[in-house]
Amino acid sequence: MKRHALISHLKACNCQLLREGSRHSIWICLNTNETSAVPRHAEIVDDLARKICKDLGIDDIKLK
Repeated sequence: MKRHALISHLKACNCQLLREGSRHSIWICLNTNETSAVPRHAEIVDDLARKICKDLGIDDIKLK
């Protein structure tokens, strides 16, 4: 999946960018105060996108 699609889903689920790391962006869910690292690749593997959503405690992203 495209990174921008995952970022759009995170924003829709009340998550925001906490900080930028050297190779990852750290996102926090404001509802659960959970954090997760999102890699800065153009394409993100679907299993990783599901894991990021699970780590943040939000609904799973709808894949194609």
